[in-house]
Amino acid sequence: MKRSTTISTAALVLAAGLLASGCSSGKDGKAEDKQEDPTAAVLKVARSYQEADNREDWAAACGMSSKRLRGGTVEECTAKHTPPSPTPTDEASSSPSPSFEPPTYADGSTPQPRASRTSSGPERADTGAVSASDVVEVAAVEDHPAGYGVLVTYTYQWPDKDPETTRRALRLVDEGGSWVVDQHEDVQDGDMGHGSPVRAALSGG
Repeated sequence: MKRSTTISTAALVLAAGLLASGCSSGKDGKAEDKQEDPTAAVLKVARSYQEADNREDWAAACGMSSKRLRGGTVEECTAKHTPPSPTPTDEASSSPSPSFEPPTYADGSTPQPRASRTSSGPERADTGAVSASDVVEVAAVEDHPAGYGVLVTYTYQWPDKDPETTRRALRLVDEGGSWVVDQHEDVQDGDMGHGSPVRAALSGG
């Protein structure tokens, strides 16, 4: 009777040990085979990309873009987006009108402001902090692979004007183990109340 009890106890100890080792399996174990939630990484890249775009840091923005979106190397993408340095003749003939206002869409929203060169340097709207939210899975469409969509939001303000809000939908895809931006689309104010404005914007272009 004592021998049977000893064998049963040993079996229980062995089973407990196997369970413990299974819960703490290494890199090749099933406990760590579950894919990590990409939400935090996707949000971080989306916010960083838009911040770089807003401050016209094209090297950083191009470095966070997919090969398809760049259309070449990071250096070629940077050069394509960097405006040439103005010559004295260009500066004299490109004085901005003090009454200039950005164009508006039919719903009253305006496109993302871009820099224009003057004799005193770049002149553009001031942009506020960028927020990233509303992560959703997005299906492949046309030449865009499947990935995750993110809504980025920030304010901008032209001189002597009230601040306004810009919303953009970014498609992020996994390229070589890193999340990169493959598509960006403007989100209109009228789209915000209909289902997922991120999916709607990214599925149309």
